[in-house]
Amino acid sequence: MTETKHIQIRDYNYPLPDERIAKFPLPERDSSKLLLYDKGKVSEDTFRNLPQHLPEGALMVFNNTRVIQARLHFRKKTEQATSGQQGALIEIFLLEPAAPAEYQENFIQRGQCSWYCLVGNLKKWKEGKLSREIEIEGQTIVLTAERKGTHGTSHRIDFEWKTESNPGSTPPSWAELLEAIGELPIPPYLNRQAEERDKTTYQTVYSKIKGSVAAPTAGLHFTDRVLAELDARKIDREEVTLHVGAGTFRPVKSEEIGGHDMHTEHIAVHKQTLEKLIRHEGWAIAVGTTSVRTLESLYYMGLKAKELMTQGLDTGEAEELLVKQWDPYEKNVLETPSETAIRHLLTYMEKHKLEILHSSTQIIIAPGYNYHIVRMMVTNFHQPQSTLLLLVSAFVKGDWRKIYDYALAHDFRFLSYGDSSLLIP
Repeated sequence: MTETKHIQIRDYNYPLPDERIAKFPLPERDSSKLLLYDKGKVSEDTFRNLPQHLPEGALMVFNNTRVIQARLHFRKKTEQATSGQQGALIEIFLLEPAAPAEYQENFIQRGQCSWYCLVGNLKKWKEGKLSREIEIEGQTIVLTAERKGTHGTSHRIDFEWKTESNPGSTPPSWAELLEAIGELPIPPYLNRQAEERDKTTYQTVYSKIKGSVAAPTAGLHFTDRVLAELDARKIDREEVTLHVGAGTFRPVKSEEIGGHDMHTEHIAVHKQTLEKLIRHEGWAIAVGTTSVRTLESLYYMGLKAKELMTQGLDTGEAEELLVKQWDPYEKNVLETPSETAIRHLLTYMEKHKLEILHSSTQIIIAPGYNYHIVRMMVTNFHQPQSTLLLLVSAFVKGDWRKIYDYALAHDFRFLSYGDSSLLIP
């Protein structure tokens, strides 16, 4: 762990000209380029041919999270409003639900809910409620937002809304409200406003569970045609849910990665996924770094579950299995096969009658980390000096420069809407 904590983030830098950042996706998702890194050899193909490069009968794991329209704008009321002068524009960026804390329960609320949020132009909103009127299906809805203290670097915001035009009628759900007034939070490095087409192109074709504020971008290349070809090659498909937080864009500001605090991300995994992992001897092909983080976190959750059950301390509560940032580097886990760790987790779920495991992870995967479940990875090209680049470097045993030098020299497109790679260490 000591060596990993002392990794200098400057050693994971590379030149990324702005023109190499894909501002928009290609017209056909699966016509993007695919870099192939196979045991040290680098070549390229087209993404739609991905299934031909995968072993028949393998297990492929996708993140089925769906991006929410998490960016809300309010105008602060001002005394000068009568003279035509507008109040300050306040942006509220939803991060994670506060009350109800469970995502799906929060989205069906009618009338009020609370979220932890980032606030833009905060200095102009010192106190009081913000409000705005919205038209939804011919009805006028009044939405208010009120600050209720801080939560780390974010703020708790209480939202309330009611139907102004018909006070006795049932107000829309929070999900319906976000669909009507929220804006899709496309990545800041695209340096442009979200467009209507982003609502489709910035979602994977298999997205289902609302909660992310950023797309699991490796999945953006998949089409129904590619998924059908995977099925034809008898490649087993499973889905997990990791809601991507805004922390995924947070740069590493410390010189050594030991000074970087990883954000918490919420995951949900079905019991049948664990059963399928066991049938595949505890290994899988991960689509995207979010699936990687989920799968590798399951390994440590299995070890925690075993330890808690042995001591009789397990309660079935989600947070007792939280994987902390440095857990993987503190525990002596090399002698525990991945299949065994997953069996421990399955036993824990059966004991507590859980069909879906809900928990959280702060895992940081960097050189010095030993992968346990992920044997192949589909991923895009990541920002310089990012934790995602560290994750890739750990996977290819430090050989990331060969991959990125090839991509830069062969006109690959970078970041969220860019091209992808298949990594086989």
